[in-house]
Amino acid sequence: MAKERFEKPTGTQDVLPGAVEKWQVVESKARDLCRRFNYREIRTPMFEHTGLFERGVGETTDIVEGEMYTFKDKGDRDLALRPEGTAGVVRAYVQNKLYGEPDVSKLYYIGPMFRYERPQAGRYRQFHQFGIEAFGAVDPAIDAEVVSMGYQFYKDLGLKDVKVELNSVGNAPSRAAYREKLLNFLRPMRDTLCSDCQRRMERNPLRVLDCKVDQDKFGGAPSILDSLDEECTTHFEQVKAHLDVMGVEYSINPRLVRGLDYYTHTAFEYKAAGIGSIDTVGGGGRYNGLVEEIGGPDQPGIGFGIGLERILLILENQGVELEPAKPLDVYFVALGEAADMEITKQLFTLRSLGYSAERDYLGRKMKAQMKSADRMNARYTAILGEDELSSGVIALKSMETGEQRTVRLEDLAASLI
Repeated sequence: MAKERFEKPTGTQDVLPGAVEKWQVVESKARDLCRRFNYREIRTPMFEHTGLFERGVGETTDIVEGEMYTFKDKGDRDLALRPEGTAGVVRAYVQNKLYGEPDVSKLYYIGPMFRYERPQAGRYRQFHQFGIEAFGAVDPAIDAEVVSMGYQFYKDLGLKDVKVELNSVGNAPSRAAYREKLLNFLRPMRDTLCSDCQRRMERNPLRVLDCKVDQDKFGGAPSILDSLDEECTTHFEQVKAHLDVMGVEYSINPRLVRGLDYYTHTAFEYKAAGIGSIDTVGGGGRYNGLVEEIGGPDQPGIGFGIGLERILLILENQGVELEPAKPLDVYFVALGEAADMEITKQLFTLRSLGYSAERDYLGRKMKAQMKSADRMNARYTAILGEDELSSGVIALKSMETGEQRTVRLEDLAASLI
């Protein structure tokens, strides 16, 4: 009877050695960026109560209506794999009373998210996001800081031609006024719109502008910027002023509403060509009512989420080489049983001191071991035979120059610097 052959689920990927090092570079740059901007890491569960996302993300969003992985656990509780990062971070912020801190809470996360979408280039059912959230400040300067962080992240990676698109979606009164203007524009064309747009018109008409199918029909749509009240207009102007003094280039896109219901005031996206029809590589915005909606005090917040798969794909398409992983420090070659035991000792000693080191475990000849050292990009090869062992020395060969010298065994670590 043939054994069943298992393959990875549709919409997922195996990140193998050789590729995972690129992920590590991207993640390390994200962490260093957050260190420089004084954001602290937070790690939340990969699944939460389904109601958290229904309330936090919005029941009329594509995510909640059809993209979440939901299930019942053995206690008959409704749970969902997290489809995005913000709702879980807000829940943790509220549950752990981080709002009691005297300063602005500035947090970041890196991890997998899950959405049941049609897989395509740069889009997976399990994908990874780097995101930040800042709670407790309404100052437009923090909006600009968040926008600038994503912009700087792309620059640190060497990504080319990244554009920032900016908009204000106002406050509740502004959106209510705009909603009526937008409906008056959309109603005459209702029958020509796709089924998703017709459904969104009834429940959340701003989301209609997010449609990719009917985008060509919205050229004459009213701008939400014309419906902003004085408070919203002032806030948006100050955000732009802060970005201007930082030298962050942006363009205004009055149709940018983002795909989540919780945004207020500032909304933004990062665009970069290179993965077919998809050009959005990240985005975010302000969400002043979300903390209270999830059961906390009335605390403002703002953040972004950036998809790592899309970044890596665009870097590859643009031919951007990430800095290589640190090479192996030394590869040991043992000739004889006594030398083999000494190599075991030296290998463990060097690793304990922080060096990266490797040896042969396949019983291969010296020539094959040297080829292995070359494949692993070792800086040095350390060759120990019976004669060297009896003299207390080891042959150390530079793989870059070919130069070979003899060093005492006790001096090996110092010789690798």
